[in-house]
Amino acid sequence: MVRKLSILTLFVMLAVMLAACGGGTAATPTTPPVEPEPTVAPADVTEPEPVDEPEPVDEPEPVDEPEPIDEPEPVDEPEPVDEPEPVTPAGDAGSATRALANDAAKISDELAAAFAGEFEGTVVTMSGPFTDADAVKFNQAIATFEELTGIDIQYEGSKEFEASISIRVDGGNPPDIVDFPQPGLLANFVRDGKVIDVDQFINSAWLTENYNQSWLDMAIMEGPDGPINAGVWHRVNGKSLVWYPKAEFEAAGYEIPTTWDEMLELTEEIALDGDPAWCIGIESGAATGWPATDWIEEIMLRTTSLENYDRWVAGELPFDSPEVRAAAEKMAEIWFNDEFVYGGRAAIVTTSFGDAPAPMFNNPPGCWLHKQGNFITSFFPSNVMPGVDYDFFYLPGIDPEFGDPVLVAGDLMAMFNDRPEVRAVMSYFTSGASVQEWLAAGGAISPHNDSDLAWYGDDIERGVGEIILNATSLRFDASDLMPGEVGAGSFWRGMTEFVAGTLDLETAMQEIDRGWPDR
Repeated sequence: MVRKLSILTLFVMLAVMLAACGGGTAATPTTPPVEPEPTVAPADVTEPEPVDEPEPVDEPEPVDEPEPIDEPEPVDEPEPVDEPEPVTPAGDAGSATRALANDAAKISDELAAAFAGEFEGTVVTMSGPFTDADAVKFNQAIATFEELTGIDIQYEGSKEFEASISIRVDGGNPPDIVDFPQPGLLANFVRDGKVIDVDQFINSAWLTENYNQSWLDMAIMEGPDGPINAGVWHRVNGKSLVWYPKAEFEAAGYEIPTTWDEMLELTEEIALDGDPAWCIGIESGAATGWPATDWIEEIMLRTTSLENYDRWVAGELPFDSPEVRAAAEKMAEIWFNDEFVYGGRAAIVTTSFGDAPAPMFNNPPGCWLHKQGNFITSFFPSNVMPGVDYDFFYLPGIDPEFGDPVLVAGDLMAMFNDRPEVRAVMSYFTSGASVQEWLAAGGAISPHNDSDLAWYGDDIERGVGEIILNATSLRFDASDLMPGEVGAGSFWRGMTEFVAGTLDLETAMQEIDRGWPDR
């Protein structure tokens, strides 16, 4: 019995041991973990060989089809872009200076030597009134010449130019070249024998070829040993211009006059339409009266000879002469008729010269015509467009005998130190090449016959340049040439009093004459 029990006990123990070891059916629950075969089933994930199928993505060969994009060969067609060659002259910086190198010898030996590099490393000093934007434009205009010749032109501008240049010249320390906007000041230095005669080295045939004879006449000044050619004209501006509101002018059916009589007829036509034709103002602070002197100068050029004009400037033809009185009377035909002038005669003296053209841009225009130099556009409203809202015409001649003269102002370059490189720079200034970049940038008119109207970047300045090149004669503003006591003194005052009606014509002319230093 005991033996059976032992065997039974042994049997039970074996069963317990087997259960502890995970044997028997109790081990069944551990089998499912092996089922992760669905995890191994990712072998099925390789089944995404349909993703290998993206050969349809290779199929974007229809994207190769953008041959229609290759089709923009019409864009290769931009050969019309090569077409802007008409604009090249104005835009091709320094082209005229590079071309000038081939013809330099006909201007002067020194200019030819400069282009050959003989003066490389030399310095030429200059002084003048160009400051701010003008100084920048001047330096840009001469940059190609400096690059090609190796001459360093050092320009110093001053707003107090007249005072500072007198100190330097009188002190024996002048710059090599000086730019004079007022020839009268230069004439003083010429009289003292301090200026070099440019006829000593610039070919006279070239000067005759490249300048209107009037420019050459105006550069001749009296030195201690007789007359000399005191300098060369570089940048100029024109005054013989009449401005008008273009769109309204044309809409009203008015026509540009080509003679003085036609201009008077237009003045009367506008008056009959109920408007004053002219916008006029001469107020200018201490300089009040100068616009009136311009009108007298314009009329003198159109009614008497250049010889008389020059005698008048020199004080040999009095203001109280038939010629000058006739010019004042001609001006009065327009100025003193209240139907012809905006605000009437009484408003002329109190209206600022810069404000005078403003009524032209009223809607409708308050006045239609304004005579002034090309600088006046800087006083026009900022929203008006040249060639659309305004334009200009040449102030017509009066007597056909005296042709189509133009009243001008400008810069006369004079030489104070005689060295080969200074001669070369002076020679360069006789060509339009020296202002090509300035014409493109705006703010300059060329007096040179070899300048090209295509160089101008501004249609208004191109038109003024054309008038100056086509002029039969030119003369500088007389008041700028007269002694200061007259030109900026008694002439301004006398005209102001005459226009205001406080002096009659005869008395006004006599008062102006008394302003001459030697009277």
